[in-house]
This record gives sequence, structure tokens and C-alpha cells, in this order.
Amino acid sequence: MSVPSPSLPSLDLGYSFCPNDTFIFYALQAGRIATPAPIHEVLSDVQTLNDWAARGRLPLTKISYRAYFGVMDRYVALRSGGALGRGVGPLVVAREPLADLNGRRVASPGRLTTAELLLRLAWPDAIPVQMRFDEVMPAVERGEYGGEPLDAGLIIHESRFTYPQHGLVKLRDMGEWWEAETGLPLPLGAILVRRDLPLEVQQAMQQAVRDSIAYAWAHPQEAKGYIRQHALEMDDAVMQSHIDLYVNDYSEDVGETGERAVRELHRRAVEAGALPPSGLPLFVPR
Repeated sequence: MSVPSPSLPSLDLGYSFCPNDTFIFYALQAGRIATPAPIHEVLSDVQTLNDWAARGRLPLTKISYRAYFGVMDRYVALRSGGALGRGVGPLVVAREPLADLNGRRVASPGRLTTAELLLRLAWPDAIPVQMRFDEVMPAVERGEYGGEPLDAGLIIHESRFTYPQHGLVKLRDMGEWWEAETGLPLPLGAILVRRDLPLEVQQAMQQAVRDSIAYAWAHPQEAKGYIRQHALEMDDAVMQSHIDLYVNDYSEDVGETGERAVRELHRRAVEAGALPPSGLPLFVPR
């Protein structure tokens, strides 16, 4: 059902293997809804997608909000398809309770993830140790990574549902910390489109993502095979819990409250010296 543009034979769209992303983009990649050009899926982990965005590799990509702030000169966020909400934050876990992470080595799912930015805001002197998100829990369980000791870890995605199975305890829910600090929902990830694409293509993709979410909500069983094919956690209950948590009204449209939350995260990142200020628009206009 694509509506191809003569100048756009296809569009590559990068997103993660996680159930919320595969749920959101199932209809889009399966051709169930109208798009400005055929969509070609490119699946990878969040840190790889962040790194690719820094090089402008993909015209459309999922990315953490922290990484987005560093590529705003090249990309703009869609109002739809992102991960933002309450009770959705990364967790800090360890083998035993710890009161303070300043000066301690903490496993991180990536330098440009929102999770690591929150760690920096909450514990400025913590020492992040970057690795793939699915390596974090095993490394914390072992207490070491690359031959060096490890005190705690930041877990994201479906790991928040399975960390007790690794004998780990929760030190802090960073979403709860953010909400207590700001009163706002936590921005985690956004769908970006390159700013050099025509505005009508940007807006058409924004609508296509909204339509893809609506299709998934209306046909929840149809996407299950696609979601299960890519999920690291194969348990159906875990996959559904992940979708229910991360796909919400903010996924359909970030809304005024979501915009305020993104602006506040950007302001705090600038204040912490993590990135320079920017006056560029944050989102594709409606």
C-alpha cells in the first residue's frame, strides 16, 4: 500500500529488536498501510542505531533521546512512534544493595543512551562502562567486565522484567527518579527523519507511523510472529508486558506534555555539560 515518490524508490528505517518497536513497525514494514515510499527494515541494537545516526546513515531511525540531542542538525523527531511515559525508566541493579554510585563502575547500554544520561544526572561521579544492553545483566551478575570489577548496571527493555532471575536487586528506578525531579514523563527514544527530506515526506512518515500503531492495536494477533522472531525474551507474557509498558498514548503522539518533557531533558543535558545548546525545532510539525 505504499505511495512511492519518484525521488524516493525506498526508505530504510532502523529500529531495535525489542517488542515495542517490532509491534509499532510491523504494519509499516509489512506493507499494510500507505507510506510515501516502500519501507525497508534495518534492525539493530540501540547503541548501534545511535552510532549510525551520528553518521547520518539511515533516513529514518529509532534513537535514544540523548543521542538525538547530538544529531539535531541532521535529524528531526517524528511526533509518533517514540518511547515516552511514566513507569518506563531504566533500572539500576546490583548484586547487593548500594546507597551511592558515585565513584563506582556501572554497566551502561551505551554512551549515547538516555539511561546513561540519567545516570550522569543522578550520580555525576559514577563511572559508566559501556556494553551491549543484553550484556549488562550477565556482567553485573559476574561482578566484572573485561577483567575489571563492576558494581552495578543500567538495564533497559525487557530486562526490567527478568533481572530477579539473575539474582539482582533494584537500586533505583530512574523513571521514578526523573518523575519525582520534574513531574514529567520520561523521554526514552524517538523516531527520527532526516531534515533534508521534503517536509511532505516527513509528515507522511509521521502519519504512517501513527497508522502503523493503530493497525497493531486493531490487529494484535497478526504481529505476534514478527515480534517473537526478533525478541530476545521469547516468553509471551514478557513480550506483552513490554509492549503494554512502552506503547502508549505518547507513542501515537508525543503531545504537549511530552514536548515539555523532551525540552526539560535537553535543558538538563545542556546544563550538565553533556551537549551544546540548540535552537532547532524538536519535532516535525503536524
